[in-house]
Amino acid sequence: MPRTPPSARTTPRRVRWLLVLGLVAVTAAITVALGYQAPKHWPAAAAPPNPPRGERGALLGEADGVVPDRVTVLDDTVPAVTNLDPGLLRALRRAATDAADEGIEFYVNSGWRSPEYQDHLLREAVAEYGSEDEAARWVATAATSPHVAGDAVDLGDSDATAWLSAHGAEYGLCQIYRNEPWHYELRTDAIEGGCPRMYADPTEDPRTQQ
Repeated sequence: MPRTPPSARTTPRRVRWLLVLGLVAVTAAITVALGYQAPKHWPAAAAPPNPPRGERGALLGEADGVVPDRVTVLDDTVPAVTNLDPGLLRALRRAATDAADEGIEFYVNSGWRSPEYQDHLLREAVAEYGSEDEAARWVATAATSPHVAGDAVDLGDSDATAWLSAHGAEYGLCQIYRNEPWHYELRTDAIEGGCPRMYADPTEDPRTQQ
């Protein structure tokens, strides 16, 4: 019986080695292929920001009340600040000047808004919260929002809102909604009598029922 040449023999060890090499090659090929595929979903932290758009798809910008980063109530160029009610803006600036002595700045997250921007925020809220009723606890319609009227400001940084919680009534600045500690409006009677009782959320505010 002829002997099998050594080169033709396939030992179990060699079979295992060949299988390992094959698996490595296949894995590498899959990795390379996947590496060139665009991700179907951006991770939340890395997702490119979606610029706000109006109902007809037009981009919304500063002229509609969109606020750039780190804008304060002392800014004289951003419409979200300059279009606020003059009395509210004066009170905010007086308070901000006094708070600055304690190293606190009043940054604006949102102030005056155009009706188109308010409509955009309401649509976003409905999509986020799943219903118009739930969205109404956070965002009013363009017809009823005090932001559209220039009568409200949303402040950033908790140290600023904490300062106003303690001292705001002295300037007529009051938190209006219990669920929105950042939302302040002017109530001149508060200077003498203190701020009025807060609504739980905007759905309790008679202005939003118009």
